[in-house]
Amino acid sequence: MNQTTINCNHINQKKLAERWNISQRTLERWRAIGWGPLFLKIGNRVVYRVEDFLTYEE
Repeated sequence: MNQTTINCNHINQKKLAERWNISQRTLERWRAIGWGPLFLKIGNRVVYRVEDFLTYEE
């Protein structure tokens, strides 16, 4: 059986809020008005790809 390595290259809202020292609610508000980095919604989870929030930081 083949084993596939999966790299995790995304973080959740909580981790991004901690990284930027802002509240999770701020990220939620930004998403609602179209600000902030690109995000993915998977079911009821929101995740941010590393390359997207690094680009936004620049």
